[in-house]
Amino acid sequence: MPSIDIRHSHSLPPAQARQAVQDVAEKLAERFGVDYLWQGDTLAFSRSGVDGKIALAPQQLHITANLGFLLGAMKGPIEAEIRRVLNERFG
Repeated sequence: MPSIDIRHSHSLPPAQARQAVQDVAEKLAERFGVDYLWQGDTLAFSRSGVDGKIALAPQQLHITANLGFLLGAMKGPIEAEIRRVLNERFG
C-alpha cells in the first residue's frame, strides 16, 4: 500500500498551529468527504481510499497517510499538494 510520510517544520505557537491544522481538516471534509477526529495533538483522518494522521509537535508537523489502490496511483501529485498547503499555511 503506497504511503506518504512528510515532516514539516513550523514556527507557529501551539494554538495557532492547531487552528491551522483544523482549518485544513475542515476544507478536506468539505471538498472530499474526509472524516477527522482529534486524538490529543494528533488529527486522524479517513475516507474511502485513504487514512492518516497529522501529528502536531512544537516546531514540527508529521503527516502520514496510507493510500488505497486508486489514490496510490496519484501519490506524487497528492504529496505535492500537501507540501504546497504546508508551505502556504506554515511557511
